[in-house]
Amino acid sequence: MFTFSSNPSPKPALFSLIFLLSFLSTSFSSLDSSLTYVWPLPSYHTSGADTFTVDPYLSLSFAGVSEIVTEAFERYRSIIFKHVPKVSGLRRYLTGMLLEYDISVVEIVVDKDEDELKLGADESYTLVVEKKGAGSIVGAARIKATTVYGALRGLETFSQLCVFDFGSKSIQIPKAPWNIQDEPRFMYRGLLIDTSRHYIPVDVLKHIIESMSYAKLNVFHWHIIDEESFPLEVPTYPYLWEGAYSQWERYTVEDAKDIVK
Repeated sequence: MFTFSSNPSPKPALFSLIFLLSFLSTSFSSLDSSLTYVWPLPSYHTSGADTFTVDPYLSLSFAGVSEIVTEAFERYRSIIFKHVPKVSGLRRYLTGMLLEYDISVVEIVVDKDEDELKLGADESYTLVVEKKGAGSIVGAARIKATTVYGALRGLETFSQLCVFDFGSKSIQIPKAPWNIQDEPRFMYRGLLIDTSRHYIPVDVLKHIIESMSYAKLNVFHWHIIDEESFPLEVPTYPYLWEGAYSQWERYTVEDAKDIVK
């Protein structure tokens, strides 16, 4: 049994915070440079010994018209540059004039226009990260894939290569240049969530689904009902969801459609 005080002492919390910061600083400083910090580990990869800088105004070069790719690029760009200070106007212009970055564009080539999401879709991709002069007139990360879903996996891998440097407050890519060829080892890579025994709000479920991309998972198995509770609305049987834990721990038809979408 846990008991809580209305006026807890700040000392344990302060000690825990100091311990956590000490642990993190030790962990980051002891990272093994011989390891590849990409998850899952690519099927094949080579890396170098340089550190590339990434333009905070990284742009996309994509000849197709897929909204999936363009929206994914914007999402990953916001993730990569989450901690980079934002500047605008004259300062942004001068920064671009004075500083030269190794990587300034992400080039994506997708062979097929189809974007139907189905089990067994081709998720293979190649990712080459090289700076200007290495056979290119511009420093770029180049992703080539058969389908848009392979391009998404390539963007995820690229985002994992990008590291925030706390000293310069900039994004860097260690162990560059990179050449990666990757495809899933298993066609079905799923995550099961059981909301019949443990109710989870819709917004939390959405966060879980979004986080699945970080591990390149492709199947969300929603175990929504069971004998413990029946939280789902079924219009043809309106009394079924009275078997939910409470009236606040239910999913409407619209909730389920939103999650599936």
